[in-house]
Amino acid sequence: MKPSNSIKAFTCTASSAPTRLSSLFCSLSCRHRPPPSKSHLYASFFCALIRARLACGQLPAAVRALRHMRSLGLRPTLRSWNLLLSRFNTAGLVSEVPALYSELLRSSAKPDAFTHNVLIHALCKMGSLDAALRVLRSDAEIDAVSYNTVIWGFCDLELAESALGLLSEMLKKGFPFDCFTCNILVKGLCRKGQLGVAESLSDMLVQGVITRDVIGFNTLIDSYCKMGKMDGAQGLVESMRAENVSPDIVTCNTLIHGFCRNGDFGMARRVMEDRGAHLEPNVITHTTFIGEYCKRGQLEEAFVLYEDMVKSGILPNVVTYTSLINGLCNKGRLLEAYSLFREMEKMGIAPNHVTYCTLIDSLFKAGTERDSFALLGEIVARGVVMDLVLYTAFMDGVFKLNKVDDAEKLFRLICSPCLIPSHVAYSALIDGRCKLGDMEGAESAVLEMQRKLLNANVVTYSSIINGYIRKQLLAKALETMKKMTERNICPNVVTYGTVIDGMFKIGNQEVALQMYKEMREEGLDVNNYVIDSLVNGLRKNGRMEEAESLFRNMEQNGVLMDRVNFTSLMDGLFKIGNTSAAFNVGQEMMEKNHVPDVVVYNVFINSLCNLGKSSQAKSFLSEMKNMGLNPDRATYNTLINAHCKEGRIDKALELSQEMMSVGLMPNLITYNTLIGGLCEVGEAEKAVDLLIEMAAGGFFPSSSACRNVLRACSKCRRADLIVQTHKKIVNMGLGHDITLYNTIIHALCILGMTRKANVLLKDMLARGIKADTITFNVLILGHCKSGHLDKAFDMYSQMLLEGISPSIATYNTLLGGLSAAGRIGEADKLINEMKKREVLPNNFTYDILITAYGKQSNRKESIRLYCEMVMKGFVPKLGTYNVLISDFAKVGMMKQAIELFNEMNKRGVSPNSSTYDILISGWSKVLNGSEVKRLLKEMTEKGFAPDKKTLGFISKAFARPGRKLGAQKLLRKLYKI
Repeated sequence: MKPSNSIKAFTCTASSAPTRLSSLFCSLSCRHRPPPSKSHLYASFFCALIRARLACGQLPAAVRALRHMRSLGLRPTLRSWNLLLSRFNTAGLVSEVPALYSELLRSSAKPDAFTHNVLIHALCKMGSLDAALRVLRSDAEIDAVSYNTVIWGFCDLELAESALGLLSEMLKKGFPFDCFTCNILVKGLCRKGQLGVAESLSDMLVQGVITRDVIGFNTLIDSYCKMGKMDGAQGLVESMRAENVSPDIVTCNTLIHGFCRNGDFGMARRVMEDRGAHLEPNVITHTTFIGEYCKRGQLEEAFVLYEDMVKSGILPNVVTYTSLINGLCNKGRLLEAYSLFREMEKMGIAPNHVTYCTLIDSLFKAGTERDSFALLGEIVARGVVMDLVLYTAFMDGVFKLNKVDDAEKLFRLICSPCLIPSHVAYSALIDGRCKLGDMEGAESAVLEMQRKLLNANVVTYSSIINGYIRKQLLAKALETMKKMTERNICPNVVTYGTVIDGMFKIGNQEVALQMYKEMREEGLDVNNYVIDSLVNGLRKNGRMEEAESLFRNMEQNGVLMDRVNFTSLMDGLFKIGNTSAAFNVGQEMMEKNHVPDVVVYNVFINSLCNLGKSSQAKSFLSEMKNMGLNPDRATYNTLINAHCKEGRIDKALELSQEMMSVGLMPNLITYNTLIGGLCEVGEAEKAVDLLIEMAAGGFFPSSSACRNVLRACSKCRRADLIVQTHKKIVNMGLGHDITLYNTIIHALCILGMTRKANVLLKDMLARGIKADTITFNVLILGHCKSGHLDKAFDMYSQMLLEGISPSIATYNTLLGGLSAAGRIGEADKLINEMKKREVLPNNFTYDILITAYGKQSNRKESIRLYCEMVMKGFVPKLGTYNVLISDFAKVGMMKQAIELFNEMNKRGVSPNSSTYDILISGWSKVLNGSEVKRLLKEMTEKGFAPDKKTLGFISKAFARPGRKLGAQKLLRKLYKI
């Protein structure tokens, strides 16, 4: 589309802007059409296949299947279309939903409200709010959910104020808003820190027909608590009771946590006392108080509460006990701490890594190494996994005692408690060292065995071969295998199985298959382990057909497949989307009397979760328990992940509590999943607490987990929380990562705290971490936002001196700073530098420049840049169009202003209230009443209302002499301003 002639007059060059891209799916002619009676069945099959592929993340295959379905002339039912749209949307492939919707329309299917709701949701998740509004305001079938979804979209982009404008439109269309509408808006406003507006809105809606629920109140209460305004939080509790909404335990816990954080422990206790008989405190309530008492050194009070907790039937969890043990250790009361440690067993709670580490660290510091080693023996005996934190505590303690040999003995003791190692003990030691990657130590242990006349056997060599394969030292592994045969130790089926499995795992499937061939030539019978290695290896390398064929051939050759073999095959079929075949394998397994175990149930649960059927997956969890099986960590982690993806973090946390209640402690996957889920729903402080708990539990949080937490803190717009969180991360031995520093520097700069950001930069450099382009970009942004433009350019110069290449984001930030400071005349020098460095301008660059020149009424330059922008295929944003239109309207050039308005609509940019205010004011100045009336009508139809300034222009232009003031009052009354 070309700019209009009157606009082109302001520039010397013009060319045609590129056309829009065609739709993702081209229409295909029908080549084969199944019998009409089977058409619906075939369409349903294809839709199920496409959904399965999407669940497995196979986007290209899903698209090909969809094209093939359409090429057959199949027309799915609307329900099938809706399921496909929903699956694309929930799979995170939101950009494909509009294209799929277009394909639905071409198939002559008539979309319903559900269809449009999925489309609107996808557009909102993409940030395409204008497109979502167009669907909402079209003739499409919609409902209240449609409006709630768009309102959510605005709130998700922190545009809650804009979302408020949809309420009147919603009512005009006959869709009364409900508590969901209210809760979405309240949460959106609270996220932006606009608590007052959120509460006012909530109060206003209550005066209508809305009944507030406990969720809405809890959102406001939580926001008050996070801001430290506990009086406001308490006032809301009174409002709840006045409106017959009963506070729940979440309300109570939120207040308690808020008062504890504020240091008002007395009020926290009062909340507990005044909670009401119907609210039973849970383990979180008690643990919060116990933890706070311990932090304050008030151990007696902590233990009184602990005893009351037990008497009331609430079982303390491992966190409760560990808090108490830590409190006692900090006070030097080690005997009492040890006694409480033993009491845990009586209560049926197994100590975790944190509990052991707390005691061991304190015992080492007290010089009681014998007790420390006694606990180590207990850890080994109980099978408690030795993790990084626990190892570090032991080694630190032993090395502090200058007992290096004892540190080595520690590793031997972990592998075997024997005082005189046998060949079995050595084999266990060698296996342990191989798994740690200490191949030199493993080989040394073999030589030590030979010196002691202890013969290494096939198990010993198999461990060494496995170790070399783990380190991807293929030549060494084969050399060891050759050494075995030279010493008359024949590789057995376990050795071959180890090599086959290992080769597949490192991606060397050809060698794995060669080893399998050699094994058969040696006359060794294939066992179930080898079959499982082959099936798993082939399926993981995308050769599922070969895996299934090998499985069936082995069955025909008389190999009795076990439950593990069936499970592997079934899992592989599920993962390639062949759900029907997978269920058939499951049925076949049952028919052959293989009783399902936890792993089998986990395969079903994982498959259902991947298909978005978490409720059905949870029913498998119940069935599993009814069968007398205990779910493992994988079971809980799968379900927790599914709930987090659905945004049901409360259910995920409930599952994690249930997991701990059955003696399963969260692992790295559990923590990372929960932290990610909490961050997604904006629960930053809970995510921080969990990160600390994770590190305290001996798990090393990943950089991505730390970044997610810092970003969540940033969204809360609380500098103190950001800085405290970073300190906590550093204190945990983390945070020495450029991406983490960039995240927190960016968060501080956004809040205008450039001085603190520079302090962090110096700290980062002092730790030997070099700044990169992102670091400088966020600092430049911070200085520009704070109005320190010269400092921003100093930072830019420093960036160049250090040899770091600027990006387009660097230049856009500086140009934006020049624009804000009214110094856009200096932009030419910066643009020339961009060209020298071959950094191409993008749409943001043009938006910044056009807006800047437009605000200075430099129409020639702004229109020249506008034409250049559209010729390059960029679409100006709404604000850019408003500036251009305003520039023409100010000087009475309304023809050009209207042409720009028309072009804006043709390019898919929807006008807002400001656009109409500009045009109406402009037409009023030139006394064109017909245009004013037309635009006022159009504006009102779109749910907008003119502002006071616009009404002033209208009354001034068209009211009779002496009646302008009255006309203005009438207009304000008419438009409720």
